[in-house]
Amino acid sequence: MNIVDINKPETEPADEYQRLKAALHRFVIERIEDEDVFYDGDTKRLAKSIAAYIGQYCRIYEFPIAEDEQAVLEKELLDEIAGYGPLQSLLEDPDVNDILINGPTSIFIERNGVLEKTKLRFLDDRHVLRVIRRMISPLGRRIDESSPLVDGRLPDGSRINAIVPPLSLEGPCLSIRKFRQEALTEDDLVSGGAISQEAMDFLKDAVHARRNILISGATGSGKTTLLNALSQYIVDGQRIVTIEDAAELQLQHSHVVRLETRPPNNEGIGEVTARELLRNALRMRPDRIIVGESRGGEVLDMLQAMNTGHSGSMSTVHANSAEDAITRLEMMVGLADFKGSDTLCQKMISSALDYIVHVGRCQDGHRAVFEIAAVSGKQCELEPVFCYDQTTRTMIRKARNQNGVERRSEPRTPQTGGGLS
Repeated sequence: MNIVDINKPETEPADEYQRLKAALHRFVIERIEDEDVFYDGDTKRLAKSIAAYIGQYCRIYEFPIAEDEQAVLEKELLDEIAGYGPLQSLLEDPDVNDILINGPTSIFIERNGVLEKTKLRFLDDRHVLRVIRRMISPLGRRIDESSPLVDGRLPDGSRINAIVPPLSLEGPCLSIRKFRQEALTEDDLVSGGAISQEAMDFLKDAVHARRNILISGATGSGKTTLLNALSQYIVDGQRIVTIEDAAELQLQHSHVVRLETRPPNNEGIGEVTARELLRNALRMRPDRIIVGESRGGEVLDMLQAMNTGHSGSMSTVHANSAEDAITRLEMMVGLADFKGSDTLCQKMISSALDYIVHVGRCQDGHRAVFEIAAVSGKQCELEPVFCYDQTTRTMIRKARNQNGVERRSEPRTPQTGGGLS
């Protein structure tokens, strides 16, 4: 038996290598199943068995493999059996932020803010689907023609989204937003040019003074990264409740209660929304509430919480600018069946928020804080405090006489035990 069929036209080396790996994969799996041995997560023992079976395959079919090539095959087969196939090496690479699979032969990654196509590939659509199902099986989710969409997260916290035919015309597609194991610190953000030291000190003062802060930006602009960094300056001893769709926040704090939404099950029941969690959080005596992302009717409850004693709360929102963030909030308040006038809505937003911090990405992928604006007036007037010059990559202070505690004559007075019923 040969890997390459002599009756077929000559194939590209990459195709031949994939066929070899597929044949070896079937050979190894059959023998491991025949052994009826459970490895129970012992990857070293499994790796030894894989190496032995590759050697056996080469002897049976007289197929010589160089030592370095065999080492690569051993690693890839181990990833296929115990990991996530071709994606395993990308998941282990700390420089890769996003992994995007558009069918079996098109795998892209984002590295340092720039998208690039990799040479990795799957064997076929079934191979992609097998990896997706391995990722979501611990979550009790399924994906097939009757349920072609799925969201979830990996054990390390990385977010995943998959969509398969008939909705996807490119074959099974998978998007992975990797979870950073160590949150970026103030020094990382300042040294990396994401924010100036002066602007960072301003935001630190705002956090200490219990100002309500909204961070806006596009997908992948660094909203959660900045939120993590700012949360480090919350005074220890305060009770914090976080609400997220997928747990990403890494609060270095002694008193944190983490809540996570739940999607409906396969029967369409059991969903728990961010708004339900937020209303419940108000009964948990929080000093501060942090909503990972505001995207729906929970915005109304968040604004009311900020106005009724839970000062120093923070959240993020998808928007193209600080001004657009206000418009987005007004729209989401409307989604919550708010019965008041537009003027009342604007007054409520202005009363709740102290600062909007807008983050974004330059054309080369560099992430930075583009604007820090103070919210004031009955019609949500924005007063720029810091602005980012993309040409010089420096932050310019606009309001020279303003710091993190001067917008209000006194720091917000925290109230505990209250909230919406």
